[in-house]
Amino acid sequence: MADKLVIVSDMWGAKKGLWITSYLGYLQQYFDITFYDSQQLANLDILVQTEENVHNAFIEGGTDTAAAHLLKKETEACYYLAFSTGATIVWEAAKKGLPVKSLYGVSPTRIRRTNDKPNVPFNLVYGANDAFKPSEEWASNLGVDMEVLSNYGHTLYTDEKIIQKVCMDLLQEVTQITPQIKKVV
Repeated sequence: MADKLVIVSDMWGAKKGLWITSYLGYLQQYFDITFYDSQQLANLDILVQTEENVHNAFIEGGTDTAAAHLLKKETEACYYLAFSTGATIVWEAAKKGLPVKSLYGVSPTRIRRTNDKPNVPFNLVYGANDAFKPSEEWASNLGVDMEVLSNYGHTLYTDEKIIQKVCMDLLQEVTQITPQIKKVV
């Protein structure tokens, strides 16, 4: 039986998430996948979907609501792959007891505002040009390792090269085998 992988979207959820299909294409043959739209987890109903409106809705309680819903929905330990706001949601839920085998978080920027970390294995990946990534001082103070990829910004997770890298990293961690993924030239 395949390991379970929970994927949690960025703040846009499925609305602007065509890139998520690339992750699913690579990973579905190795995992039993559950996908969560961050906006749905947070019970957000935003009429005008601007970046500012969606961002503010998560800051003003949406992240906490989503973390609480994730805690209720996921009761067995499994793997998590999450992006931006989604990674922050999983991070917060894990601090409250979400059973996590490992979290692979790409661009979870809001965690930089916390002074603690979950007691679960995790990998954090950021673009060097992400103005909202945590500082090296924050990482050092919490004993957190961050992988910072040069020449990328906040939405690096939508780039095909990064999608392949993330999938390869995750599959090697979980399966201990090197999956066959064709490189994009």
